[in-house]
Amino acid sequence: MRILLVRHGESMGNVDKAVHEQMADHAIPLSPRGRSQALEAGERIRQFYEGLPGALRPTREQVRLWTSPYRRTRETADGIEEGAVGCIGDRREHILLCEQQFGLFDGIPDEELARRFPEEHAHYRKAEQFEGRFWARMPLGESRFDVATRIHQAFGTFHRDAARHGIHDLVVVCHGVTLRAFVMMWLHLSPEWFDHEHNPKNCAIRLLEEGVDKGYLHQGG
Repeated sequence: MRILLVRHGESMGNVDKAVHEQMADHAIPLSPRGRSQALEAGERIRQFYEGLPGALRPTREQVRLWTSPYRRTRETADGIEEGAVGCIGDRREHILLCEQQFGLFDGIPDEELARRFPEEHAHYRKAEQFEGRFWARMPLGESRFDVATRIHQAFGTFHRDAARHGIHDLVVVCHGVTLRAFVMMWLHLSPEWFDHEHNPKNCAIRLLEEGVDKGYLHQGG
């Protein structure tokens, strides 16, 4: 199976952190630049497929796009479908591809956490320093371990796509932490790998092919 992992385009929350205090995380849209990035990512995917030798090029019906149900990933998927016209057979959503849940800290600037939630922030910092950031759970939210666990739960759907419906390629639009968790669990990598791997840039495209990490087809911006 071939998988193209795409981080969403630049969101309004990436441009202005204050947006997170005014709007639910899942409802934050792309910025104008993010929409352009999504279209560019779709064009890069189309170029990738057009450059494959005929025997390795999937039919349109063998390519399925999966997206997180957040607004910014849906809008990124829209741009990808437009830019990769003729390459993608259909599109579906999977709730388990969503962003890390930040719980009590959601929408709060980092510099405000200790003042607004002194006990909870102190507990989280203690867990982060003692256990490591991968294992430390956000108050009322998720740890990166939790994200990796739920991402793994989605893999059964993707394997059934291949076994029952002849899907060979997946284009997966998700989030930075989610994308890293996907790579980690798909390739059986370690928490230490996750800790040292940086989030990709907006609309970066990472290629996994037959269990091998081929790196980024497109660095994004």
